[in-house]
Amino acid sequence: MLLVHPVNEGVKVLPVLLVSFVVGSQSGNHLWGLIVLAIVVVYAILRWFTTSYRIGPVHVQLRTGVFQKKVLSVPRSRIRSVDIEANLLHRVLGLSILRIGTGQQAGKGEKFELDALDANVVPALREELLHRVTRAGIGPGGPPVVETEIAHWQTSWVRFAPFSFTGVVTIAAAVGVLFQYGLGQRLAESSVISDSIDSAERLGIVVVVLVGLALLLVVASVFACVRYLITYGNLTVTDDGTRMHVNHGLLKTRSTTLDRKRLRGTSLSEPLLLRAVNGARLDAIMTGVSAEKKESSLLLPQAPVDEALRMMTVVLGEAGLTSDAQKPLTPHGPVARRRRYTRAVGPVVVAAAALGVAEALGAPIPPLAWVAAVVLLVGAVFVAWDRYRGLGHALLPGWLITRHGSLDRRRHSLEAAGIIGWTVRQTFFQRRAGVATIVAATPAGVGHYEVLDVPADQAWSIVESVTPGAGDIWVR
Repeated sequence: MLLVHPVNEGVKVLPVLLVSFVVGSQSGNHLWGLIVLAIVVVYAILRWFTTSYRIGPVHVQLRTGVFQKKVLSVPRSRIRSVDIEANLLHRVLGLSILRIGTGQQAGKGEKFELDALDANVVPALREELLHRVTRAGIGPGGPPVVETEIAHWQTSWVRFAPFSFTGVVTIAAAVGVLFQYGLGQRLAESSVISDSIDSAERLGIVVVVLVGLALLLVVASVFACVRYLITYGNLTVTDDGTRMHVNHGLLKTRSTTLDRKRLRGTSLSEPLLLRAVNGARLDAIMTGVSAEKKESSLLLPQAPVDEALRMMTVVLGEAGLTSDAQKPLTPHGPVARRRRYTRAVGPVVVAAAALGVAEALGAPIPPLAWVAAVVLLVGAVFVAWDRYRGLGHALLPGWLITRHGSLDRRRHSLEAAGIIGWTVRQTFFQRRAGVATIVAATPAGVGHYEVLDVPADQAWSIVESVTPGAGDIWVR
């Protein structure tokens, strides 16, 4: 356990360590680097000795601080999730990280995280923390809990990894690190770059750009596949009737517990590239669970859309959605279609008109600009068509289903019991067109979900169908 904290602290101050070693090498005194390293190790060991936790009948407390003592106390009734992580170093040492989520916005120093716990005691500790929340009605002599596996990761799902931007993001992050430490400038001045510039002058800029894009595509795809394997490999989702357990990861494992009492629906994500190969991702809409605070709501990573729809039906069926979770959606009419085309095609037409005016006034317009305008126009028409094709909603007993988007299409299935407020919003142009946007407020997920561009005269009737009484007309 003592090894983890020095390594973590060493990684955090790695730039300082590198600078100290460089300074020591230039001055001939190598003690500088050793002194800084010794300070880091001593501080990390003191952190471990001054960190303790206590699980009481009402509160869970975490005591930390080397120079300034701090006690973080969390009511057990406020615990919303318990996540378990273990990176490669933790797994080698038989340790785990346990993170408690409360659904509240936590500052940097207010996150309840127990690092370097014995992996053998973590499952029992998680059970103890969640016992009050999910099993208050089951005594020690109750029936044994039976877990059913409702999803299992398949190796063939790796084929969906290249159709996301994770590979490009990974490459961009690596390039940023290179330039941050001054290695990017050395690379730019190397013979490899100079030879590449000479080749570009011989072959032409178009050929070089095409080759560069192809190379970027291949490298990004490889990075995306590797990251997908490491992050989601061996994923399993089990359900015991009151909680769902999601486990995944090869090098760094993660175990997430999702309480069904706080399940408010699902979110099916179908980005354009992933949708082109019949893929999708499924997340749970949970009260008090936010991915921004490292609290995962993942149910399925990028996977076949049929598997994601099956999983969605199973999860929503257990949550009380007795009707068809995959019910076709109601379209929003010709006005919504016209708005999709106007908003997508309008800016391109204005830009093309500006080019025409500039050319008429004698400004030189390269032919490539007109080619780009035509390509953008065709793309805008396709996006508008696809956005309307994905726009719709459905009303089921006790449930609201809404879908919208093209580049990042999402289908949200939201339980009516989890909706705490409604807003019917109209912009200036929406009022002129006779449409409105319905916003359902909820303490779960992202906090609100929208039904875009429904006919204005149907907006409050939709609200009334989901939440009886909420659609009453207010008269002043």
